[in-house]
Amino acid sequence: MSGALCRSLYAFSGEQHQQGLKFEAGELISVLQVLDGGWWEGEKDGVRGWFPASYVQVLEKPGTMNPQRIEDSSQSPLPQGWQCYMSPQGRRYYVNSNTNETTWERPNTSPVSGKSPLQKKTSLPTVNGFHSSGSPLHHPETGHVIVRKPSSDPQSPGSPSPTKRHSKETTMTINCVTFPHPDTMPEQQLLKPGEWSYCDYFWADRKDPQGNNSVTGFEELLQKQLKGKQMQKEMAEFIRERIKIEEEYAKNLAKLSQNSLAYQEEGTLGEAWAQVKKSLADEAEVHLKFSSKLQSEVEKPLLNFRENFKKDMKKFDHHIADLRKQLASRYASVEKARKALAERQKDLEVKTQQLEIKLSNKTEEDIKKARRKSTQAGDDLMRCVDLYNQSQSKWFEEMVTTTLELERLEVERVEMIRQHLCQYTQLRHETDMFNQSTVEPVDQLLQKVDPAKDRELWVKEHKTGDIRPINMDI
Repeated sequence: MSGALCRSLYAFSGEQHQQGLKFEAGELISVLQVLDGGWWEGEKDGVRGWFPASYVQVLEKPGTMNPQRIEDSSQSPLPQGWQCYMSPQGRRYYVNSNTNETTWERPNTSPVSGKSPLQKKTSLPTVNGFHSSGSPLHHPETGHVIVRKPSSDPQSPGSPSPTKRHSKETTMTINCVTFPHPDTMPEQQLLKPGEWSYCDYFWADRKDPQGNNSVTGFEELLQKQLKGKQMQKEMAEFIRERIKIEEEYAKNLAKLSQNSLAYQEEGTLGEAWAQVKKSLADEAEVHLKFSSKLQSEVEKPLLNFRENFKKDMKKFDHHIADLRKQLASRYASVEKARKALAERQKDLEVKTQQLEIKLSNKTEEDIKKARRKSTQAGDDLMRCVDLYNQSQSKWFEEMVTTTLELERLEVERVEMIRQHLCQYTQLRHETDMFNQSTVEPVDQLLQKVDPAKDRELWVKEHKTGDIRPINMDI
């Protein structure tokens, strides 16, 4: 993939990597280096840096032709600045040569469409550059839901509208997170299609097992990781018990080898009997070495990995929780500003009606004052919505990078345990050469351990929602 040209699907701050490449949605990036783990090195405007591979779409692979511009077959012309191209897969897409914006959907010719505005138009609905994904919206069983209608009036929020226009709802807010409305949601795609990745299926909240409170999708993931940490602790305890048994067994064998029973036996039979007792001492030494290797090569690594795993979980938990709290605070500010705007507009409407009944200088001054307050309230609402969208975008970005990190840690945990259990069976082979059948089935099952398959089954059972958030409408 090195040398390919790609377009960013989502904005990336670059803060998640020491040498991160910052970009906005819709920008062109040249791929310089591809590494396992999902991080690519690229160059944009002469600046080099690293970014997640899932944040971009490859437009041109090395050695291929540039995207072919084609004539649009529709009777109505494209809006100014828009051109039609054919993707390598044979699918039409549209590019705005002025803004570098792209979309799979054909842009409308009218400046304002009842379906969606042209500005910030990409292949998916965006949250400051982030896109919502592709399956029907999974509604949580509980939560605070608010449906918003976009304003088709070009006036500012603080200005009175002469007529009321009706349009379809485009967003809905669930527990302070804004999602696209399922009735108006266009065709979408997952961030990592076919991989059952954590970053695609845990955006919504769900009820806890008691049905009383909401549990976020991230908390669902975190509980799985914490359960894995507990299982690792219990495995280490199991190995510790096995070590104790081996040590006790070795101690008893050594003690029995020193027993004086039948020590007076003479001749060749006496020599054979002495060798029997010596073999017990040798066997005791083998089991003592086995217990020592179990401790250093299996138990200790399990405990060390668990401690590091615990630190990572704590860091992720607090970080995402703080961002979600900030998002809730921003949402509360938006609702407060929205209520204040409604009150100012109502006051302006009342004063306007009074002016129609009786014209006076005082009434005109009151209207001017009410209009200024209404305009200020509209500006405050726009500012609060902008801050909310910024917080939601930050939460979105951290959710993607953190869930991918949790996914990596889970694969690492499973593989580490598998390797050390294989080491356990290998030590068993060395210790008990005459009873191989007891550990052979274990060896066979350890070879079949598949973290990707385990993740797919778990995600299918526990996923909370695969629709990602979008910007809030005013």
